[in-house]
Amino acid sequence: MTYAPRERPLSPHTTIWRWHVTMATSILHRATGCALYGGALIFALWATALASGPDAYATFMAVLGSFPGKIVMFGLTLSVFYHLAKGVQHLIWDLGFGYKVQTATLGAVVCIAFSIAATLAVWIIAAMTGAL
Repeated sequence: MTYAPRERPLSPHTTIWRWHVTMATSILHRATGCALYGGALIFALWATALASGPDAYATFMAVLGSFPGKIVMFGLTLSVFYHLAKGVQHLIWDLGFGYKVQTATLGAVVCIAFSIAATLAVWIIAAMTGAL
């Protein structure tokens, strides 16, 4: 007798689980961590351009000051504040607080709201001071 191999069961994934804000913020926390690696590369390019002389620095700043460059910098600012807020929430969890569903959901919403408000505040201040 020969037995046909049975298909292995699939573990739950995004098509099975119902999306909720804490799930989305957990994924977003990982994504912003990856984005911050890209920001570190931009910072390294800035330092290299600075060390390479005035022409290289002016070219780098022209690229960074362009519309696409400002969009990238806005995204990095948002990533920094979101990652910071979510990191604080993780510290609170490490202390043993905030595990109730309602508290975790509120914490996720606060992380999103803080990151948006802080990013807008920084960019508004930058615009008011002429830094843009």
